[in-house]
Amino acid sequence: MGRCDINERDFWGFTSLSWAARNGHEEVVRVLLVQEEVIADMSDNYGQTPLSYAAQYGLEEIVKMLLGFGGVHPDKPSNSGKTPLSHAAWDGREAVVEILLGREESTPTR
Repeated sequence: MGRCDINERDFWGFTSLSWAARNGHEEVVRVLLVQEEVIADMSDNYGQTPLSYAAQYGLEEIVKMLLGFGGVHPDKPSNSGKTPLSHAAWDGREAVVEILLGREESTPTR
């Protein structure tokens, strides 16, 4: 049986990681992040990343997991110019706003 492309995008440009992050599936996010070939910062057709969806929906643990993963850019804007922080703030996700504001500026490693 062959392997599938873990970064394959659907009609909207969502990857498996995007869907898992957006829907709060912490364990699936954890499993995907340990895959060597995963691109954790891949934008969809709207320019949103798994981190921006997790921030928008207030998914604190997923935000923390993604921030701890190398190659995730926490200030990456979507096509509309909104960053994960602005998504969280707009939707009243105070805990996520605090996480994003409290992060260290250095890029974490895997």
